Amino acid sequence: MSKQTYRVCFCFRRRFRLTVSEAPQEIKELFDRYSENGMMSIDHLQRFLIEVQQEEKATVEDAQAILDSLHEFKHLNIFHRKALNLEAFFKYLFGDINPPLSTALGKGKRIQNLRMEKGAKISSNELKDLRWAWLNVLIELIQFPLSIRGVLMLVIGDCRAIFFNIVVHHDMTAPLSHYFVYTGHNSYLTGNQLSSDCSDVPIIHALQRGVRVIELDIWPNSTKDNVDVLHGRTLTTPVELIKCLKSIKEHAFSASEYPVVITLEDHLTPDLQAKVAEMVTQTFGDILFTPGPECLNEFPSPESLKKRIIISTKPPKEYLEAKDVKEKENDSQKGKESADEEAWGKEVSNLKPSTVAVDESNLEEEENIDEEDLDEGDSKSQQNAAPEYKRLIAIHAGKVKGGLTEWLRVDPDKVRRLSLSEQELEKAVLTHGKEIVRFTQRNLLRVYPKGIRFDSSNYNPVIGWMHGAQMVAFNMQGYGRSLWIMHGMFKANGGCGYVKKPDFLLNNGSHDGVFDPKAKLPVKTTLKVTVYMGEGWYFDFRHTHFDAYSPPDFYARVGIAGVPADTIMKKTKTLEDNWTPNWDEHFEFPLTVPELALLRVEVHEYDMSEKDDFGGQTCLPVSELRRGIRAVPLFSRKGDKYPSVKLLMRFEFV
Repeated sequence: MSKQTYRVCFCFRRRFRLTVSEAPQEIKELFDRYSENGMMSIDHLQRFLIEVQQEEKATVEDAQAILDSLHEFKHLNIFHRKALNLEAFFKYLFGDINPPLSTALGKGKRIQNLRMEKGAKISSNELKDLRWAWLNVLIELIQFPLSIRGVLMLVIGDCRAIFFNIVVHHDMTAPLSHYFVYTGHNSYLTGNQLSSDCSDVPIIHALQRGVRVIELDIWPNSTKDNVDVLHGRTLTTPVELIKCLKSIKEHAFSASEYPVVITLEDHLTPDLQAKVAEMVTQTFGDILFTPGPECLNEFPSPESLKKRIIISTKPPKEYLEAKDVKEKENDSQKGKESADEEAWGKEVSNLKPSTVAVDESNLEEEENIDEEDLDEGDSKSQQNAAPEYKRLIAIHAGKVKGGLTEWLRVDPDKVRRLSLSEQELEKAVLTHGKEIVRFTQRNLLRVYPKGIRFDSSNYNPVIGWMHGAQMVAFNMQGYGRSLWIMHGMFKANGGCGYVKKPDFLLNNGSHDGVFDPKAKLPVKTTLKVTVYMGEGWYFDFRHTHFDAYSPPDFYARVGIAGVPADTIMKKTKTLEDNWTPNWDEHFEFPLTVPELALLRVEVHEYDMSEKDDFGGQTCLPVSELRRGIRAVPLFSRKGDKYPSVKLLMRFEFV
């Protein structure tokens, strides 16, 4: 189909020529440079991988694997057994086999294409994944009938994903406190914080995405003889605890084999605590990590805790009937902050420095009190606690008595978890930034959303990460730019849910040697980004989705989420009436802390009369970007990958 028609009124139609996706001029010039007589041989391709893609260890076998992977295009007459023509070369660059993130163990190595040769063995797990891939294909075909070519591409795409593995490549043998951990907040909620249903379904979805910390608020049920999970003192409908526990066991390691931490916000009487202990023990059995009732003196490593479940909560106390929490009494008008946000979410707030003095007493009376962090109290308040429940707690949580200085005091004999609200953290970093960094070198810091985020929105996670906070807890059931950044961070390290903290956050020398998040730093490197073009919207969206009367007018936004000095967004020109926009624009981003930087990419469709339409987004950890020309898939507002939409981009570091 070379032309597209839009009906303007009953008697008038507009016709537009559909532009064909073809290689940009710079790609054509590169092909000419690395080919002879219009054909790129294996040796030419290897040289291209080394010199342009900057894959220094690329071998002839790597080039051959790429050539072999293009068998799918044989019927299009663009494939040759021993060489590539321009169109096949362009298909490789813009294909799934050329992703933007590191896909191999160790720097410079390439992922090898697994070819099922005669006599090759396939593991039971790979066979199971292959069956699931074919099942997904059949389900999608029933729901969305495709052309023959569409069927081929769907099968190739789903099955290829099994064999192009993203490998965990960070050192996983350090203590848990040395990692950022993919963390959920109120993981059981299906929607807003006040009236949505509680269910195990969002827990399952979070685990399948790779989330490693699940939060459950546990309360007595209406008859006080069993335990429910719900957001207390709201209109949320409960779900039984046992259902959540069984779902966690079933899906905990579907996306990652590294440990799952269950943080419990406990509102139970001692008899129900004993019941929880029985449920947890019977459900998880041998995979439950139980070091004993005493605090650990150092956290184990993720490697040593593979396929283990860890319980974290405050030491048990007497149950306090319906204790009022100040955050529920805040002016509800503040909850309207995000009511006028755009459909894809408000822009991520900037981390603005402040010189306002912080009164520690104000922090003690912080409006966002987290139930699990009420002071541990004296022994009298715990004398009736169920001992079997206390033995389950592997990671002890809670604030000690005193102010912020006491909370952040490092105990050489034991480790613990401290929780701060996003507002508490924002205030604390003004005067105790280096102390927070030092605390998180041995202990765990969890940051959670302020209580007035009734709509399950989120905050800027970078403020937590730049101070070493391991558990930056997010409402995973929502969507928006902050959540996209969270998804982007944990695409690193194979998507296993654990990302090793940069060395500068782990430097435990003298006080002067501890990283100062407020210090002005020199530029370490500059990321150069070229946005060549995009394609796929024509196949993934209705033809009138963006504009009822003409093809879309796309523009791209490209920028950095990171420390304040690095954070910026830039924009391409808008190209009118074009399903395959060819922007061919260059951007440069000086980076002072590239280890914490994430590349943000968004595509929007310009609308003169209304809000611009959303056309896709992605967020990628800069530390794992593959240099060279890469195909960058885009995702929906909710973080689901579009089948066809992608950008062709180039990444260089200078």
